[in-house]
Amino acid sequence: TAHMHAEQMDRLTEDVGGANNASTGDDITNYYEVIPANYLRTLLWAEAERLSNLNVDEKNFTSERAVVEEEYRQSVLANPYGKLFNSIDPHSYTVHPYRRPTIGSIEDLESASLADVIAFHKTFYRPDNATLIVAGDFDPKQLDAWVDAYFGWIPKPATPVPQVTTQEPQRTADRRYTETSPTAPLPAIAMTWLIPPARSPDTIPLQVAAALLSQGDSSRLYQALVYRTQIAQQAGADVDDRVGPGLFTAYAILASGHQPAEAEKVLRDEIARLADQPIPEAELAKVKTQLLTEELERRQTPMGLAFALGQATLTEGDPARVNTDLAALQKVSAADVQRVLHQYVTGAHSVTIDYLPQPKTAPANRQGATK
Repeated sequence: TAHMHAEQMDRLTEDVGGANNASTGDDITNYYEVIPANYLRTLLWAEAERLSNLNVDEKNFTSERAVVEEEYRQSVLANPYGKLFNSIDPHSYTVHPYRRPTIGSIEDLESASLADVIAFHKTFYRPDNATLIVAGDFDPKQLDAWVDAYFGWIPKPATPVPQVTTQEPQRTADRRYTETSPTAPLPAIAMTWLIPPARSPDTIPLQVAAALLSQGDSSRLYQALVYRTQIAQQAGADVDDRVGPGLFTAYAILASGHQPAEAEKVLRDEIARLADQPIPEAELAKVKTQLLTEELERRQTPMGLAFALGQATLTEGDPARVNTDLAALQKVSAADVQRVLHQYVTGAHSVTIDYLPQPKTAPANRQGATK
């Protein structure tokens, strides 16, 4: 930045026993630091500096773009099933910007320019589009004074923050796609259904439904696909909740000798069985306890608390949900689970992605080679 040299954020955190990192998701970019409490003032200054005085030049732009390109190669191209999971959004959305995976592609990254990055920062990195979360050991009045001193002067641009207004239409038919991979040793399959934004109260029973299907070795998908039929070596279900329409996803990575159609039948049968047949009270209680325990364990650290607040505030739209979500989870009933499955999954249209290994081509015989 204008007043911080390269790698100074690392020196301000790592050199005092802390850490810093950042990530970008479907809706949010976050920057975070974990530091001793007596360094809070310094890091508030540093974050205000990063927000207000970014200094990007051709050298550091080119270097950081290469880092992201390598992340893409590792997470998407080198991972045998990375291409499958990276293809879910493009196939699941028709018009919403979510159809573009967050990391983009090598072509996207190469087409970005230094001017693009500067313009993006100017457009979105502004005080009326930023949320500051501090968790841990601090004096609230002192924190307010420091925030006023370091952030209060940053001007709010006259232009409004651009907003996504595109509405993803409801699906009117099932759709199917095929993706191939040069590195995947075995086929796989993924299916998605559209679900409401994270602010919807239905998100929590959908999360319970996904956990009933895929939480642990005793879950329904593991037992049906991996243990009993041995069709798959891995299977799961997930709720991807977002500010806009999210996804309920079910998938399986197959075992040797099996094809996507076999796994699809079992996946659909197990989801339908969960939606239509009585759910044992003990099974539901176990899964809810697992989900609650995981969330409470995450909140044992200041960073876990901060991210829980960020999820509630920015994705779900209400900081109070950091508490009310836990109460709502404990109240989820079998009827709630079956209602949301009927409404958003078994009674709705799906997108199915068949993921197939590319046929191996035999190497050409070299001239003069002996047999």
